[in-house]
Amino acid sequence: MMNGKAPADLLLIIPAHNEAALISQCLDSILSQSRLPDQVLVVDDHSTDNTAAIVDAYSKKYPWIQLLQKKSTPAHQPGGKIVDTFNFGLSHISKPYRYIGKFDADIVLPTEYLQKVLNTFEKNPALGMCSGLLYIEKQGGWVYEQISGAGHVRGPLKLYSKACFEAIGGLRPHIGWDTADTLLARYHGFEVQTLPELRVRHLRPTGSSYTARQGRLQGRSFYNLRYGLLISVIASLKLSWKLGKPFLSWHHFRGYFKAWQKSEKRLLSPDEGRFARKYRWAEIRKKLF
Repeated sequence: MMNGKAPADLLLIIPAHNEAALISQCLDSILSQSRLPDQVLVVDDHSTDNTAAIVDAYSKKYPWIQLLQKKSTPAHQPGGKIVDTFNFGLSHISKPYRYIGKFDADIVLPTEYLQKVLNTFEKNPALGMCSGLLYIEKQGGWVYEQISGAGHVRGPLKLYSKACFEAIGGLRPHIGWDTADTLLARYHGFEVQTLPELRVRHLRPTGSSYTARQGRLQGRSFYNLRYGLLISVIASLKLSWKLGKPFLSWHHFRGYFKAWQKSEKRLLSPDEGRFARKYRWAEIRKKLF
């Protein structure tokens, strides 16, 4: 049963791979919400630790939390693998929804998180995506994770209206999906909003496990998002600086040009790509002037 009158049907899907050390904190923060979700699907993707057993214990106590298990390669693959895992969960939903979230298993939500985000959706019918902001632990305190602008709905915290989710065609299984979806939401006329007062703890900082291969995949995403070379260079240098990894740009460029040489399939159509470039240049001009 939900606490109070539920303003909407809310579904959360949490892809998980070897999250035994952190997932209890995530689920406990969901259980502490002033507005509980209607259904939570945790998709365990080929974990070799106790992730499945931990989630199963929660599901026995709380029937609206469900464990699903999926088998894939054990290797960490940014982008495509996590979307495939999410989509596996999506294919097993058992309740209708008005709002759907893709959350990571390494986040801790403040108590009022879901209620405040849903209230924001209810007040603005044009809103397609909404989230709080991610904070990471640093020198004994929690600081904003400056991997992207504060107006960007980050990958670990995606919450969509059903209308927006269907308009963008769901999530596209490739690294860069969590940028493509925000661009596509705007392309289809939806608004995207973050709520700075909602501070979410990110227990595993983004990029902490990035390898050279994963850097090349990120470079491929710049190509597949149809950014063009100049915007890709700017995005690469910005990301390398924010992650404190000066050689990351080299791997980005290798990935970008390899994708260009192979004429890889793009994440965005030509029209969507033109919109993405126009939007990105507008954002760059805003920051410069």
